Amino acid sequence: MTKIKQTMLAAVAGMLLVSGCATEPGKKTAVGAGVGALVGAAAGAVIGHQSGERDKGALVGGLIGAGVGGAVGNAKEAEEKKAAAPKPPKK
Repeated sequence: MTKIKQTMLAAVAGMLLVSGCATEPGKKTAVGAGVGALVGAAAGAVIGHQSGERDKGALVGGLIGAGVGGAVGNAKEAEEKKAAAPKPPKK
């Protein structure tokens, strides 16, 4: 049980560190991938621990979380760029 608590504590601490950079423009993909990896690794470790494969669960969860988080961050960046683009004048 101690390993799970340590993993969760590390994940939460990492999320707090990464979230401080979330307001920097153009970095949402990287931040999303980092936060997703941390959350996925923590969840994977907890789920994997139930089957005796904590390390494999953390690895798989981290990879999936990074992919999903990066995709979400990239979509948000694209949305912001589209909203910030100058609109053509109406005739």
